[in-house]
Amino acid sequence: MSVALPMPLAIPLVLICAGAALAAEPRARDLGIPFDFGAPGPHNAITDVKGVEVGHVTLIEGKGVRTGVTAILPRGKGDPARQPVFAGHFSLNGNGEMTGLPWVEESGLLDGPVLITNTNSVGVVRDAVIRYAAQHWPPPPGNDWGWTVWSLPVVAETWDGGLNDIYGMHVKTEHAFQAIDRASGGPVAEGNVGGGTGMVCYEFKGGIGTASRVLPAKLGGYTLGVLVQANFGLRHQLRIAGVPVGAEIRDGLVRTEDSGSIIIVVATDAPLLPHQAKRLARRAALGLARTGSVAGNGSGDLFLAFSTANAGAGGSEGIVPLQMLPNDRMGPLFEATVGATEEAIVNALVAARTMTGHDGRTVVALPQDKVRAILERHGRLGR
Repeated sequence: MSVALPMPLAIPLVLICAGAALAAEPRARDLGIPFDFGAPGPHNAITDVKGVEVGHVTLIEGKGVRTGVTAILPRGKGDPARQPVFAGHFSLNGNGEMTGLPWVEESGLLDGPVLITNTNSVGVVRDAVIRYAAQHWPPPPGNDWGWTVWSLPVVAETWDGGLNDIYGMHVKTEHAFQAIDRASGGPVAEGNVGGGTGMVCYEFKGGIGTASRVLPAKLGGYTLGVLVQANFGLRHQLRIAGVPVGAEIRDGLVRTEDSGSIIIVVATDAPLLPHQAKRLARRAALGLARTGSVAGNGSGDLFLAFSTANAGAGGSEGIVPLQMLPNDRMGPLFEATVGATEEAIVNALVAARTMTGHDGRTVVALPQDKVRAILERHGRLGR
């Protein structure tokens, strides 16, 4: 099965970035910010979970286009991409959108990639994933009705209308295709990239952030990674390493109410069933709270967790053999989720850079020197 897609004459694109980091920008740990609950993996990213790939397309043009798309592929782009993963979701505050969740809830399965973009582009990106799947992951031979499991893709959003000309509808089908095609393992670009390009977090420039934890061998040696698109919070709420740094940095305020959102995606190779993945998704809320969020009325705080174990999770023939981590052994994964979520949010803040966008609005970056000075004064700066 093949679908021919018309290509545009011109793509309003200044930067396209893949999963690999564009430059060796400092991350939160490089500034001496301490984090709890275990040690990170080699890339301190969601891609530390074997098989998980991330790709970004970043759109920056003129004075008003500040947006993009981020793709997370639970099993990569190859043949394993046809295999669903067990998943669960949680809504802390529902003023947002993540498509495809009714089937995740009903079946316990996540089929295909997860894409994150801006609010007004959810429909375009959702349809693009279906078209991509028709080209790259068609129904198996002999399926006369053409059924395919990629008709209910998961696409999530946060609002970038402050810095981006969001009603210009600048995200197109080809950008979603590119985000999937350019996904890779290894380091993940953070801050003003992909779906996070125009996002604002605690009234500083926000965006994409990621982190991971590796459990000790005696606890199973499992890896857990988190990726966030951070676009929420008021300045006075911000806590870093438990210190209320937002209360001490008052310049550059841009919001009068907590009207942003955050998307959190949790991945692990621990053998979890859907109800256990949902338990992980809930714990992401605690990592969010450690940075100061109160999940305001206008915030869309939507979380998804999946397990790459149980390769036969989507089997349709016979009896499917499965493995399950006992519930009594999930405590370390809960800690890992909380710790990696907190760190991913701070990484997004540290990586983001001051941006001027639509209507000349400017959002400043987190002042790293000031944060270090505040943490040192409170005895919280790592050495």
